[in-house]
Amino acid sequence: MKIDLSEATFIIPIRIESQDRLRNVITTTAFLLENFDTNIIIKEVDFESVFEKDALPVLEDILDCDIDVKHVFEKSEEPLFHRQKVLNEMIMEAKTEIVVNYDCDVLLPLDSYHKAYQSILDHNCDVVYPYGQGMYQYQVRATDEIVSEFLQDINFTILDKHSNIHTSDFGWVQFFNRQVYIDGGLENENFKAYSPEDKERFYRFTTLGYNIGRINDYVYHLEHARGENSWFNNPHMNSNMQEWEKIQSMNKEQLIGYYSNQQYLKKYVSI
Repeated sequence: MKIDLSEATFIIPIRIESQDRLRNVITTTAFLLENFDTNIIIKEVDFESVFEKDALPVLEDILDCDIDVKHVFEKSEEPLFHRQKVLNEMIMEAKTEIVVNYDCDVLLPLDSYHKAYQSILDHNCDVVYPYGQGMYQYQVRATDEIVSEFLQDINFTILDKHSNIHTSDFGWVQFFNRQVYIDGGLENENFKAYSPEDKERFYRFTTLGYNIGRINDYVYHLEHARGENSWFNNPHMNSNMQEWEKIQSMNKEQLIGYYSNQQYLKKYVSI
């Protein structure tokens, strides 16, 4: 029986640039569809839809359930993947009380999803990081065979055997009260591609006084090749770091003032 997360929408921005990223998208999408009664929006920005061409046929082949995913494709020749903008568009499209900012390479123990969801639904938290801070990351050396075996029984010990344990802090996945996400300024679109946006997001919502929760369990990251959209060789890295340096010196009142003057927010909300 699927776990009820019907008041949540998983928002998953993708650009499938490698075979291991393709495998990860298939794995995480199949995992969510098989285990949860929920809503999923996948937005892909690329020159062609790799999801439709290569991922969807595999999902249709391996799953017994309906592929109940809203896939949005935006054609673009731009080498930059503006993840923050894509996330904001999906936040505004979602209609549920909870939105889940979800990396396409990430898995969590089943109970972590339910605990994070319930914490927000019960108004105990505004934001939940569904993994611990510290040595809580399993870096999974995934192969087709490993993820296929995992998906058969959802047995995380299969992934454990092919992983290194590493640090975890602020990335991968966050459960948000959707209105809090909007009121707090959404994703900062001044960041471009790979950036310290995960640190900034945590700092901002903490400093603004929202109730941030954590679940002290593991996060599983399916490792993948990294290009300029997912590593430090991003050509926008200097400006991204300058944005983060500026923001982390701000107090609550300064953050409110700064975000109330951001042009990108005017596309989504009246400020």
